[in-house]
Amino acid sequence: MSIQEIDFSKTLSDQQVYDTIMGNYSDLSKEWIFHQWNWMNSVYWSFKDHYKYMVVISLIEKTLQFYDQMQIQYSYDEYYAKSYQQIEKFSITELCEKLNLPKETVRRKVLELEKDGVISRSKKKIIIDRKAFPFVKPENQIKFSSKYIYLVSQALNKDKLYSKKLDPQMIEIIIKKRFSLCWRWFYRMQIPLIIGYQKFMQDLTTFHIWGTVTMNQVLNVSKHLETADDKPPLDHFTTSDILIKNLGANTGISAMSISDMTKIPRATIIRKCKYLIKNDLLKINDKKQYVLSSTNFKKILPYQTEAFKYKAKFIRKILNLLVIS
Repeated sequence: MSIQEIDFSKTLSDQQVYDTIMGNYSDLSKEWIFHQWNWMNSVYWSFKDHYKYMVVISLIEKTLQFYDQMQIQYSYDEYYAKSYQQIEKFSITELCEKLNLPKETVRRKVLELEKDGVISRSKKKIIIDRKAFPFVKPENQIKFSSKYIYLVSQALNKDKLYSKKLDPQMIEIIIKKRFSLCWRWFYRMQIPLIIGYQKFMQDLTTFHIWGTVTMNQVLNVSKHLETADDKPPLDHFTTSDILIKNLGANTGISAMSISDMTKIPRATIIRKCKYLIKNDLLKINDKKQYVLSSTNFKKILPYQTEAFKYKAKFIRKILNLLVIS
C-alpha cells in the first residue's frame, strides 16, 4: 500500500485565507452575505424558531466530533441513510455554554423539540429522530458554500497562494464525499459566528432582520461599485466605509418585504426594528423603508472581523483537503 506524501508548500494557513478575504472584500462580500442570509433563512424556516435549530445542530456537531475523533467518516448519502442519531452524555449545561443561552431557555427548547417528536431522551442519552433530517439536510447550503469557497480559491490563485484550479462542482463533490468531517467544520464555523452576533443584537431574530436589511443595502452598494471598469478589489475597511456612507440608502426595504423574504411575521419585524432603531442600528427613510444607520454600524465591524477568522479557518480546511484529495 502506497502512502500519500503531502506537499505542505501547497497548503494554506488561516492567516493567508483571512488576508485574502479581507483584501478582496468588495469582490467577495455580496456572495458571503447572500450565503449567510440563506443560512439564516434555513435556520428559521426549519422550526420557525432559530434556537430550536441551533440546539439540534449543536447536538449533531457533538456526534460529528465523536466520528472525527474515532476517524469514522460518512458520505452525505451514508450519513442521511441512518434512521437516527444518538448523542451520549447529553448535558443542558454544555448546550448553554455552547450557545451562550440561559438554562431555562435551553431546557424549554429541548422540551419543545421532544414534544415535536424531533428528539427523545433516555437518562443522559439523546436521540435525534430521522424526521429531523429534512430540516437540517444542507443540500442547498452545500451549493452556496461551494460557490463561495470557489470564489475565495480564485482570489488565492490570483495572489499565487494556491495552485489548485477548482470549480464549484468539484468542491461540492468533495464536501459530500467527506461529509461528516466537512460539515463538522461548517458547524464549528457557524455556531460561534452566529452566537457572536447574538451577543450584540440580544437575539437571533433581531440579527436575522438586521442581516436582511444589510443584504439589501450591500446589493445597492455593489451596483455602485460595479460601474467602474477594471476596478481593483477593495479591502474590507474601504468597502465598509462606502457602506457606512449609505450609498443606495434611499432604496431601503419595508417590513412587508422583510417578512416575505424571511417568513418572519410582520408584527415581529416591526417590533424588532423598533429595537434596532432605538439602538441606532437601523433608521427609517421617508418611504417608510428600513436602511442601515451609519453611526452604530461601526460597532458591528469588530464582530465581523472575528467572524472572518471562523470563516477563514473553515475555508482553509476545505481547500487543504482538496489539495490531498
